[in-house]
Amino acid sequence: MAHRFEIRKNKAGEYVAYFCYNAETMFWTEGYSSKASAKNAIESIIKNGPGAEVVDTTTD
Repeated sequence: MAHRFEIRKNKAGEYVAYFCYNAETMFWTEGYSSKASAKNAIESIIKNGPGAEVVDTTTD
């Protein structure tokens, strides 16, 4: 599978959920104090992401 979520610890010791495509990180979440919270963030993205609208705030 080319895309995946990864949970990593940052320098502050917080758990961060990363979304990766091939070898590139596409986006990441804020840091969480527990791994369970990072897993909840992933579940929320999976559940709510497909229906999210795209908003372009550029002026050109």
